[in-house]
Amino acid sequence: MKDNILNIENCKKIAVMGGTFDPIHYGHLAVAEAVRDEFETDRVIFIPAGKPPHKKNINLANNEHRYIMSVLAISSNPYFDVSRIELDRDGITYTVDTITELKQCCDKDAEIFFIIGADAINEIFSWKDFRRLLGICSFVAVTRPGYKKTKLRKMISEINEKFDSKIYPLEVPALAISSSQIRDKIKTNSSIKYLVPDDVEAYIKKYSLYKYDEANTEQISCKLKKILTRNRFIHTQGVAKEAVRLARHYNSDTYKAYTAGLLHDCAKDYSAEEKRRLCASYKIKIDDIIEKQIDLVHSFLGAALCKKEYGIKDKDIINAVKYHTTGRADMSELEKIIYLADCIEPNRKQHDGLEKTRHLAYTDLNLAMKYNLELTIKHNENKGRMIHPLSIEALNYFKNLTEEDN
Repeated sequence: MKDNILNIENCKKIAVMGGTFDPIHYGHLAVAEAVRDEFETDRVIFIPAGKPPHKKNINLANNEHRYIMSVLAISSNPYFDVSRIELDRDGITYTVDTITELKQCCDKDAEIFFIIGADAINEIFSWKDFRRLLGICSFVAVTRPGYKKTKLRKMISEINEKFDSKIYPLEVPALAISSSQIRDKIKTNSSIKYLVPDDVEAYIKKYSLYKYDEANTEQISCKLKKILTRNRFIHTQGVAKEAVRLARHYNSDTYKAYTAGLLHDCAKDYSAEEKRRLCASYKIKIDDIIEKQIDLVHSFLGAALCKKEYGIKDKDIINAVKYHTTGRADMSELEKIIYLADCIEPNRKQHDGLEKTRHLAYTDLNLAMKYNLELTIKHNENKGRMIHPLSIEALNYFKNLTEEDN
């Protein structure tokens, strides 16, 4: 079956760039151009993945969106094309089938260079009919500067010798861009300019791609700006961004981290009278300690507001807001991230223990929780404040946990 969009019948060398392209970005384009230049290929064919076998659990954007974004991205380069060869195929899409089908579209003597990341070399052996695949196309294993070339070249040499294959290493200038990073930025309303072509950025905005339906963080931010003091709003933004950094560090959900960070102090600036009124309205119990230190209730009240006023349904986000002040035993990863982001965000005034907490937060969340709870409890005791039982339980829990780890 010929791909009638492509004009490759007279091409002698063709590079193939596969990927989910969710979304396509400048890193993809830079790699493709580097391969075209190095191997003097006539064309580079971008092939958005259909249903890749190694990524069964990911939620890809709609096929048409990914295809159109790819077309928009390559439109200014006369040597680039996009093929629907996998998008229009039913079932799981395998590289060996794609290359076989593509070879039917070009001259029988044409050489095809399939572009992969160097880290994927070891994965080839798990691909469908990998022996046949190694025989019908060449591979370009792309690396960034600083990659361990000696080990890679040795591995490539061994594979080429064993399977009579053609795998070529190619170093491409370091572009630390990834599709997941771009999706994270969109979810947290951060700029993606200069990460993707302008037309792709405009398309993403037009169709609101990669946004979560549950809550619009931009609307939340606008609402908070109206009800919080200026300093509180600056702190809130700082916590949200710090929470995203921590979430990325620990491969956690950045959207949840950003949303919980934004909302953690949503009830902080209400007056004592208003806090009591809202607690009564939402049936939030005020215990003896909170009664004497009413500001403590803002985290519990904030959790209720997340549901009632901001439409949040995710229990982990709600609990992260609820326990960001007192902590509790057996906290979720998100709860720990929000608790610590609140303590270490860049706008916090310098105090003894702050830098150590920051260091520990990016080293071990449990150690950071133990250290900061000790620090906070000691500080509040010195101020003559009562300590909430949840904080005591949290400290004992993290003490036991970190002692067991040691």
